[in-house]
Amino acid sequence: MKNLYLKNIAKAVDGKLFLKDNNEEATRKEAVSVVIDSRLAQKDGIFIATKGERVDGHSFIPDVFDIGVLGVICEKEPEAKNGNYILVEDSFIALKKLAKYYKDQLCTKTVGIIGSVGKTSTKEMTASVLAQKYKVLKTEGNLNNEVGVPLTVLRIRDDHEAAVIEMGISDFGEMSRLGEIVRPDCVIMTNIGPCHLESLKDLDGVLKAKTEVFDHMKEGGIAILNGDDEKLSSINLVNGIEPVFYGRSDKNDIYAEEIDDHFLEGIDIKIGSLIGEMYAHVPLPGIHMVDNALAAAACGIVFGLDRDEITAGIKNVRGIKGRSNPIAAKDYLVVDDCYNANPRSMKAALDLLSKTEKRKVAILGDMFELGEDSDRLHGEIGEYAIDKKIDLLITAGKSSLKMYEAGSLRKDKNGADTEIRYYTDSDELKKALETEDILKKGDVILVKASHGMHFENIVNTLTE
Repeated sequence: MKNLYLKNIAKAVDGKLFLKDNNEEATRKEAVSVVIDSRLAQKDGIFIATKGERVDGHSFIPDVFDIGVLGVICEKEPEAKNGNYILVEDSFIALKKLAKYYKDQLCTKTVGIIGSVGKTSTKEMTASVLAQKYKVLKTEGNLNNEVGVPLTVLRIRDDHEAAVIEMGISDFGEMSRLGEIVRPDCVIMTNIGPCHLESLKDLDGVLKAKTEVFDHMKEGGIAILNGDDEKLSSINLVNGIEPVFYGRSDKNDIYAEEIDDHFLEGIDIKIGSLIGEMYAHVPLPGIHMVDNALAAAACGIVFGLDRDEITAGIKNVRGIKGRSNPIAAKDYLVVDDCYNANPRSMKAALDLLSKTEKRKVAILGDMFELGEDSDRLHGEIGEYAIDKKIDLLITAGKSSLKMYEAGSLRKDKNGADTEIRYYTDSDELKKALETEDILKKGDVILVKASHGMHFENIVNTLTE
């Protein structure tokens, strides 16, 4: 890893270096990796010992010394000093400082993926497109916060020509700290929606928090914005440079001229763009995938790809567990969308479900961090499900009681045929699905809730 020698690392993290047996030879080796999980520690790598809610990484320092790590970053002196270590006040702050120092050494072009909804799918689509021309590193899993982003940056190697990094926040100041580490050459912003309202209060707060990244873009950096989003479309300049706008309407620089939705088989798009028309097949379900594909196409254009490379990248993208992922079970088709949820993504998922001609079942749970508007927003989802003619609406969770109540009122008012059920939590729901005759053979079942509801257990119950 470029310039990650022990003395450089100690200086970057404002730590004090202690060498085993005062062996200066160790200072002439470059670290091969940086991890906070001792199970991933490597010989000649760096292990950062962090204190978690359940586990203190300092207890694993003897194990990583046995592996032969180059050094350990820690907050207290190891009991057995069998290796090199750097003493710091806060290991998490040291992680961020080290990632910033390392990123500043690299020439890798970096794309930051930001927004309220659709970040992960857009990240996957963009990485797939750029991979047609460049060697690309992308964020893995849900590593998009103040721990995950530094770890992702520290996975970049000299031969990576591009990095696509997802950046998620929940409060003011976080995006500024992430931006300072990533220093993106390009930013894709998917939308501004009602997320993390407990801290950000309203859409203007969401916009303000997410656009903090603009202050940390590389000179000459390009912002790619969803021009159909009310808040983002109002941005005229980013650091003196006009943004590239994408969206479904032809007012944008990259737009969808035609859309042919094949439900779970994917979507065909005729794209109008700055480099001419192109025809792309998106192999993922959901009309919202159109926006993700357009964003990826825009990034491909900014990075100099031609039309064939862009459409090949869109076609080659693969689905992700928990993100509108269809699973063919023995008796049902389960749409696993349980990774996370907010009002906008809930409605998009219900839009997708409504397109099937088979019996439509929505199993929905609580959406977290909605602040004072939580009851109203949950209620709107219940009403939306009725309006979309869902055959069976199942809700579970404390906040989802409002979803059930509002849905029941809308059902009675409209004379809808929707059956509605409510369970207090996911455990009660899981037991009911296992013991009661609720579902029918051939059902198409959407499963969606915020990650903390652990609806992956519901998916497992349905698919096992």
